[in-house]
Amino acid sequence: MQRRRAARAVGTDAGGLADLNRKIRHREVPQVTDERAAVRRLVAEQLGQMERAGKWLPYWLGAMGLIAIGLFVLGAMSGSLVFPSVFAAGMVALCLWVVWMRRRSLDRLHWMRQALQQK
Repeated sequence: MQRRRAARAVGTDAGGLADLNRKIRHREVPQVTDERAAVRRLVAEQLGQMERAGKWLPYWLGAMGLIAIGLFVLGAMSGSLVFPSVFAAGMVALCLWVVWMRRRSLDRLHWMRQALQQK
């Protein structure tokens, strides 16, 4: 559903959308004018989505932290800290990975927008 909506917004099909996403990931700036316009629309669409979703990230991270702390407290009360410690470490690793992937995607999209504006 999201892929179809993004393809409609960009003005291409699903295969073309995958190709444009690959170019963004590999930092390949298109030379053809139509393709540049499609990438520009795709970058704007994805940046808008990430901006809208970004307002929920602190709440998600807070919920994950509360779950990890709650399980850790329950484990401490039951006398076993091994599983809660492993779970809390895994939860922290998951949250760090989500933040890292978001930052990486934002960097790529901003780089591509800057590259498209320069040429």
